Amino acid sequence: MHRSTRRLIGLAAGLVLFLVVCALLYQLGMARLEGQRRTFWDSFEWAAETLSTTGYGADSHWNHPAMVMLVVVVQFAGVFLVFLVVPIFLVPFLEERFERRVPRVAPKMNNHVVVYRYGPAVETLLQRLASHSVASIVVETDEATARAVLERGQAVVFSRAEEDALDICRLNEARALVANGRDEENAAITLRARQMGFRGEIFAFVEEPAHRKPMELAGATAAYTPRHIVAAALAAHASERISPRLPGAEALEHLQRRELRIAAASPLAGRTLGESNFGSVTGAVVAGQWIRNRLDARCDAAMRLEAGSIIEVVGDAASLERAAAMAGSPFLRNTGPFLIAGFGEVGHKVHELLSDAGEEVRVVEREQRAGVDVVGNVLDPSLLERAGLRECRAVVLALNSDDATLFATVIARDAAVDVPVIARVNHSRNIDNMYRAGADFALSISDISGEMLSARLLGRVARSRDEHRRVVRVKIRSASDRTLRDMASRQRGCSVLAIERAGAFLPVTADSRIQADDHLYICGSAEEVNEVADRMRDDPARK
Repeated sequence: MHRSTRRLIGLAAGLVLFLVVCALLYQLGMARLEGQRRTFWDSFEWAAETLSTTGYGADSHWNHPAMVMLVVVVQFAGVFLVFLVVPIFLVPFLEERFERRVPRVAPKMNNHVVVYRYGPAVETLLQRLASHSVASIVVETDEATARAVLERGQAVVFSRAEEDALDICRLNEARALVANGRDEENAAITLRARQMGFRGEIFAFVEEPAHRKPMELAGATAAYTPRHIVAAALAAHASERISPRLPGAEALEHLQRRELRIAAASPLAGRTLGESNFGSVTGAVVAGQWIRNRLDARCDAAMRLEAGSIIEVVGDAASLERAAAMAGSPFLRNTGPFLIAGFGEVGHKVHELLSDAGEEVRVVEREQRAGVDVVGNVLDPSLLERAGLRECRAVVLALNSDDATLFATVIARDAAVDVPVIARVNHSRNIDNMYRAGADFALSISDISGEMLSARLLGRVARSRDEHRRVVRVKIRSASDRTLRDMASRQRGCSVLAIERAGAFLPVTADSRIQADDHLYICGSAEEVNEVADRMRDDPARK
């Protein structure tokens, strides 16, 4: 029985008892104080009329002070009950009758995925399972969370006791179990599942990396630390020492790789490389375009330069200056320390990875502790100024709250236009707003964990966060008067960064002519570079 139902029954019983007591007092008072006899039912009618404030019938005047006081007390009790009953008793009762009830037992289902506890780490996973028609059900021990999950259209069952959580989700008919509670909860759930005879895969999230092995010993198929994986991805995107953008380009000492943000007001925004004649005008080569957290390395003439994207430009000093002038925006900074805002689990790991790579790092945190350089609120623009934001190579926002990260992104972007903003996000639904606020790269824990687990559960290969490219030096054996446009390397996803002829480097345009014994420096993924290199080395008739 619902608590509101019990309370309403108690109210009804108390109300009847109060009416009976008032009726007996009134009957006694009228006989002894007013000299007028009343039956019990006459007195009960008076009590009901008075308590409900509906008015009086035959009795409407009393002489004795004690009777007047009795009437006044009952009248005030009636007024008080009107304001008490509706919000405290009646409204909760009606809400429980009309709101959707959270299921306590899973419906008939099989080959489904059971998710213990809902949270950011499983948001994207549940969406991907649904898009591939794989049934899933969330087991929750918090009723408010369970109701919120139900309102989103996700199957959920509610259990007040953690010990009973696996008894109501048809675990023995499931294909996998995902444990998303606290580390100790996940270990207990894993052990209980194995004791129940569950032979499917169990994937557990752990907050502390040292708990991964114990979790696997408890019976988990695999244990993941999504926060540390996000931290590694953020650090890798920030530092070329950790993840070189163009391995092999070190041989091109006269060339540099810089990044340009395509602003909405830029003359290049919305235009293709072919329409803008970017390479012919500037002499620089576009080697890639970052659209949010995805890299498009197929930089052919049809590539459209999106507003808000970041393009990677390779060229000498003069060509890079022309590229920046044509884009109408400065290059993003590539020197100086990294500024980390937030020193929780993610921020601490980013700091560790960057420091181990030999990068200079500064940390802003609310509280003073080891490793913190500037103490204060990152949402204070003057604090960022003191921390040297304008001199930094990038700011990494590793805050716990998405709202705080969103506001900090706006502040940092306004304070330093040329400093990249790299943001950690909890919920994938906030990614769009983060980019609208000015983030250059944003990664959510939900997307990272969802990508890993959906790859395991759906039997696919997880997508790499970065497309790993490399630069290869290729010798041309027979040119037959070809141009770079004729070779169509762009259509195959590769970029020619430089042409070396007799020890000298020549400008690169689509109309550059290739001669026998030239060396081309080609950039692309390993598979694409090898294919293009083989075609370029061979006779053109084989293309």
